[in-house]
Amino acid sequence: MHEQDVIMSKDEMPHEGHEKHLCYLHGEGFLKDNIEEWKKLVSDGQYFCGGCGRVANSSENLCDPQKL
Repeated sequence: MHEQDVIMSKDEMPHEGHEKHLCYLHGEGFLKDNIEEWKKLVSDGQYFCGGCGRVANSSENLCDPQKL
């Protein structure tokens, strides 16, 4: 395996749309820097993540959305 292959695999998302998921955003420091935007994502939560338990108002923001 080439070094370039290793670097590329680190940047890959585990699944499509992961860059919009709360777990990813939290890991990137989104909550700390964007509290009001975070509140918009979680207010009036309709779904929880079966993986991490976070709650969001849209299923698009969770890896394993389950209806509350």
